[in-house]
Order: sequence, then C-alpha cells, then structure tokens
Amino acid sequence: MAAGVGVIGAGPGVAALHLPTLARLAEHFTVTHLADAGSGRAAALARRTGARSSAGTAELLADPAVDVVAICSPPTQHAAQILAAIAAGKRAILCEKPIACTRQEANAVVDACRRSHTALVVGTNHHFDPAWARAKHHLVANEGRVRTVEITIALPPNGRYHDVVSELAPAGQNASRPRPDWSDPDLAAAIVRELVLGLGIHDLPALRDLAPHFERVVFARPVPPIGYVIGLIASGVLVQLSAVMLPGGPDARWRMTIGTATDELEVDFPPTFVHAGSADVRVHAPDGRMTEYPPEPEDGYVAEWRALASALEDGEPVEYDEILHDALYAIDIADAAAAAVRAGVAA
Repeated sequence: MAAGVGVIGAGPGVAALHLPTLARLAEHFTVTHLADAGSGRAAALARRTGARSSAGTAELLADPAVDVVAICSPPTQHAAQILAAIAAGKRAILCEKPIACTRQEANAVVDACRRSHTALVVGTNHHFDPAWARAKHHLVANEGRVRTVEITIALPPNGRYHDVVSELAPAGQNASRPRPDWSDPDLAAAIVRELVLGLGIHDLPALRDLAPHFERVVFARPVPPIGYVIGLIASGVLVQLSAVMLPGGPDARWRMTIGTATDELEVDFPPTFVHAGSADVRVHAPDGRMTEYPPEPEDGYVAEWRALASALEDGEPVEYDEILHDALYAIDIADAAAAAVRAGVAA
C-alpha cells in the first residue's frame, strides 16, 4: 500500500519537482496533505492531487493519513519541523537541504531520528544524481588523486534568495528587492552564510565525498548583485565555490570540475526546477581526448524518493552518521566563510 505523504511547503520546488516525482512513484507514495504558511498556494496544489490542504503544520502532523512528511519550507524552519514530525509519530521524513542551520540543531535532529528509528532522507538531489555515482566510479577506477575542485553556479534571479536579502537587511534600508549593502560586514557575512546553506549546499555532500576533512577557508567575498566566491582547503584539496545571480546574464550553469593527477572531470547538473534526467559527465584526458557519458533518464529527485521508499519498504538502513557529517561539514564551511567575509569587509 502506498504511503501517504504530507508536504510542508507549497513553493516552486514542490509544484515543479516533488509533486511530479511523487506522481511517477505512485506505487510507493500518494500525496494526502499539503500545508503552507498561509499563502493559499497549498489549496491550489491540493486541487491538482486530490489532497487535503491547511495552513501551518499542526493539521498536517495530526492527520492520520500522513505517514511520511516532506519538509520543503525555508531552511531556518527545517530542524524544528523534523523534531515536530518525530514527536507526531511519523514513520519517515524527506527534508530539503539543510536539515539544520547550526551544529547544535544538526546534532539534535539526527539524535532524535536515531532514537525514534525515524527514516530520514535529505533532499541532496545532486548527491543522489546517478551521474554523480558514475563520476565517483571513474575516480576510483582511475586511481587519480583529486587535486582541485571548482563548483560554479550561474543562475537567473531567484525570488527566494532576494527574500533572504530582504529579511536580513536592516528595517527600512531599502524598498522591496533591495540590493545588499555589502559595506556592512555583518550583513555581508550573514547573506553569504545563508547562500552557502541554501544554494551552495546542493554540492557540499558531493564535495565531502572527494575531500572529507574541511580544513579552512582561505578567502571569501560577496559577489554583487547576489552571490559569493569562496576558496577553501579540505583534505589537502584546493576548492573554489562561486555563485552569482545575474539578470540577463549567460545561460544557467551548474558545473563541478574535478582536477586529478591524470585527467579532469566536468559534471554539468541540470537547471533547477526541471526534470531533465541526470547530469552530464565529461572526462578530459591530457592528450586532448574527451569521453562523454550520456545522462540517465532519471534524476536525483526521483532517486532520493526511491531511497526513502527503500527505507520504508525494504528496511534499508538509514546512514544517520553520514547525514550528520554532511550537515556539520556544510555548517562549518558556511560559518568559516561568513567569518572571512566579515573580516574582509571590516578591513
């Protein structure tokens, strides 16, 4: 029997990604309840699926038809909502990244899931992307030591991140859609931290696969109008993270480039909010030859929900330690980047 899913959140990611994915996996899941924060969007989405809708989380968590909770709300609410779902006795949770915004929250969330035996899957769709497994297989088979990693994100403007800027800006600083005052050290640091945990975090679990021990941030700077560039060292690997949202800029790009002692890999992930199959993987050899691996038809969004189905139906063990270490890795990078931005702007 398909498990009933209650979705907390009704934004573009729910409408464009999670609901279509769950419809493709109808043998495992059925959407029974959607909740928003009072916007009314949940009711409109519920009419498409035949589900109930409500405002807030109380009705959804009390709904006996909800076995699984999908948390697709703003990141600052994730930890509290995971704990509330556990307290409500729900069997499983799929939480969009990150599971928490502080080390204390991350430890509390994973500890509660472990003690209650609640299945937890984090929506790190790039990490679940079948092409990422292929890229890792190539690295292992080739025995090439990873020397450098570059992650480049270039996207059109996204309302969610403009909202983050609006929320962090001092009251009355600007009208709607303000430009950040990058000369304010605390504001610049806070925005970069939020962007790392809300945007850069897509790729940080994959980075931890390659360079598991975060050492230090070498430099971090905000990039106007909204973005960042961060240089760091992890496990001796030189890493650069860059992201920018430019109106009227180039085509969207989400690329991870991995330099080894023997070749270079490029992993191009699909644009956000689309089902376009897996990432493309290309391998460039020193002699100029290129090997290209075509994308798989399924993407990381489908794979993450399949992982939750396996935990529910087959008893597949949940890797609580890996979930915790991924969360702490991202939080440590975000904190160190914020500290570097604050010091640099203040100087």
